[in-house]
Amino acid sequence: MSGAPPLCLTVAGSDSGGGAGIQADLKTMLALGVHGMSVVTAVTAQNSLGVRGAWELPAEAVTAQYRAVVDDIGVGAVKTGMLSSAVLVETVAALLAGTAAPVVVDPVGVSKHGDALLAASALDAVRRELLPRATVATPNLDEVEQLTGLVVETEDDMRRAAGAVLGHGPTWALIKGGHLAAHGGQAVDLLTDGSREHWLRAPRHDRRHTHGTGCTLASAVAAGLAKGLEVPEAVTAAKEYVTGAIVAGFPLGAGIGPVDHAWRWR
Repeated sequence: MSGAPPLCLTVAGSDSGGGAGIQADLKTMLALGVHGMSVVTAVTAQNSLGVRGAWELPAEAVTAQYRAVVDDIGVGAVKTGMLSSAVLVETVAALLAGTAAPVVVDPVGVSKHGDALLAASALDAVRRELLPRATVATPNLDEVEQLTGLVVETEDDMRRAAGAVLGHGPTWALIKGGHLAAHGGQAVDLLTDGSREHWLRAPRHDRRHTHGTGCTLASAVAAGLAKGLEVPEAVTAAKEYVTGAIVAGFPLGAGIGPVDHAWRWR
């Protein structure tokens, strides 16, 4: 009997529609050959049209799930997603402080439909407690503005934004420029640790069905780290995977459908 595959843990909210959150994370991890485990931080009622409601779990429930997994099974990398309150941010940051594994922080602020998923009061805790624990932080341009106040419109702005994010303590910042307007038909991301810069470019695919893109990318990075890849290699592989998933995104319900996590199998 062969041994277990690499181990990856997601600490995030549940998406009842299956396109984002913990559901997207676990599908991504499976697709990339790692064993996914989960700590549920919140339950959302959502579909292709938006978030109808969200119920945060108590800090003790989040702690109990985390300890149950990490103390018995162990973990090769951790990805954090929706942490909707300062209490949860602080709870998870304290748990991460005692875990010797790389951490990918996706500072989830708003959903694809514009629904707020992070209380304004939690932003300070993200900056102060969570980002310093991150091996890689993966904000999109809206989240960059939330965290740093910087509005990103150019590649130079992305460089400044990365510097501002790194100022809060992560080892690497991955600034996702997918929403950058009129960029020569390319989706441009910047990965940097403050000295090394990696510009990741892929053809921009104007697809409607992109629900779960951010969760999927962050989980793909964590999966790469769990497999022992260095950060630039993990991010490059994750970008390739998520680009393919966007191209293969499919309609679901009456609104925005998900990316296809299983695109390599079809």
